[in-house]
Amino acid sequence: MKREENYAYAGPDALREPILQALHRVVDPEVAMSIVNVGLVYAVTVTDERLHVVMTMTSAACPVTDVILDDAQCELESIAPPAMTVDIELVWEPPWTTDRMSASAKKFMGW
Repeated sequence: MKREENYAYAGPDALREPILQALHRVVDPEVAMSIVNVGLVYAVTVTDERLHVVMTMTSAACPVTDVILDDAQCELESIAPPAMTVDIELVWEPPWTTDRMSASAKKFMGW
């Protein structure tokens, strides 16, 4: 099944799908959807040495931020080549809005 990718990706094609699958396994427990479908992932950049993810939360007061970041780190480390560093950058600009949600997430929410 082809999963939706609603973030910018720069890196080798060979890692594109494994990264997408790993990120889809990370669930925002407040809405029971993947962080990709919620639109929390803004960008993924992969070089020979580094897998860098830029993401946000639905709000700065999100009570499960640490859980989501830890889960994302673990999932990405599980698919990254051994010598690659996984780095997750939490940003607040641009702020998250419901426009970031995937079509399937909006449908699930009844929007």
